[in-house]
Amino acid sequence: MAGLADLGRFSEPALHILISLAAGPKHGYAMQDDIGGLTGVRPGPGTLYGAIRRLEEHAYIEALPEQDRRKPYQLTDAGRAALGAELQRMRSLAATGLRRLAVA
Repeated sequence: MAGLADLGRFSEPALHILISLAAGPKHGYAMQDDIGGLTGVRPGPGTLYGAIRRLEEHAYIEALPEQDRRKPYQLTDAGRAALGAELQRMRSLAATGLRRLAVA
């Protein structure tokens, strides 16, 4: 399975989008607000929609029918799996780093 690293410079924004969509479908503006609340930094439209496009190309997310001129997106099964794998990788990396700090 391809990982989020395959998304290049959009890998971090993609991770944030997947985490946002894990709570349920959202349109772009709602994702920006949610990500801003999670990270303290609200992504700009170019970054957000560039990452959305790449996530759609990898079939990690899919668009839903428009609602009031807004296009919501939701996680696919592949997106849920990719997010889970990335978060497990990050957990392992963080645990190793914390152990090493405790010894140093």
